[in-house]
Amino acid sequence: MTHLWVRAESRPNEDRVGITPDGVRRLIAQGFRVTVEDSARRVIATEEYRKAGAAIAPEGSWPDAPRNAIVFGLKELPEDGSALVHRHIMFGHAYKGQPAGRVLLERFRRGGGRLLDLEYLTDGDGRRLAAFGYWAGYAGAAVSLMAWVAQMRGGICGPVHAWPDKDALQDALRARLDASGRPRPRAIVIGAKGRVGSGARDLLTAMGVGVTEWDMAETAHGGPFPEVLAHDIFVNAILARPGAPVFVPAEATGPARALRVIGDVACDPDSEFSPIKVYDRATDWDAPVLRVADNPPLDVMAIDNLPSMLPRESSEDYAAQLLPVLKGLGDLQSGAWGRASRLFDEHLAGA
Repeated sequence: MTHLWVRAESRPNEDRVGITPDGVRRLIAQGFRVTVEDSARRVIATEEYRKAGAAIAPEGSWPDAPRNAIVFGLKELPEDGSALVHRHIMFGHAYKGQPAGRVLLERFRRGGGRLLDLEYLTDGDGRRLAAFGYWAGYAGAAVSLMAWVAQMRGGICGPVHAWPDKDALQDALRARLDASGRPRPRAIVIGAKGRVGSGARDLLTAMGVGVTEWDMAETAHGGPFPEVLAHDIFVNAILARPGAPVFVPAEATGPARALRVIGDVACDPDSEFSPIKVYDRATDWDAPVLRVADNPPLDVMAIDNLPSMLPRESSEDYAAQLLPVLKGLGDLQSGAWGRASRLFDEHLAGA
């Protein structure tokens, strides 16, 4: 019997979950055993999972789960250096040369566990089967606009928080833009045809911002890309990967630019393949932007859990995409899970 153990998220400001109570009910009907850790912060109440038939375990008890359980979470594990003995489903951020990723792989090596990375669950043609991208782009564009408004007022973007739904976010953001007394900025979205880019485009368009939409055709020549610097806001929706072009080089902090805000939704600043070279670390909810130039200002937004700003919508959307894949957990040697498992072996061997 496949035992799925849904852990509580330990990261601050992380209220999302990758499976809904209805998904739990469906897996149990298929013969799964499902355990869900208690969490006071999770956007869906623990009691709803209990009603769906899940066993409830104390928050953070996954290290003591049965060895054959598959531990399922979204964001990173506590960085306590412990050896990892279970199979873990999560966004590991371990395959692009990130320093923290190498540490994570070493923890799996010592414990004998496995990483089944959610980012690399793909079909036979390499297309991702489930992603939070749309809501990451949506929220990332919203925070980028907040940063632009703060600049227009002579300041820097203050702390951000979760919103009950997208309508509440839109209402508050529109009020900020209107109160600035400025015409709407001009924005460019690179990767506009993907999930992330479409979310960014939809939020910007809803706010009355003119959007230049670029995708593979517009970036195929490899650069340079002076058009990026001619816009007020640039939203990057392209993942860092070998061969990725550089959209904003290190020297782009000079004064000869209209660009004021970069929303790096893909957010891989510590990867050598990052297409944005003016910053080197992620930002967070308390300090959403990093100011990388002063005259004129240039702020970079690089929050890596943006969908959690709209936790209910993003969780329900992602869980619906992922559930058909979770149903295949009984066979980890083939399909999407087999591909993810083999990818882990490759990177573990090279670490």
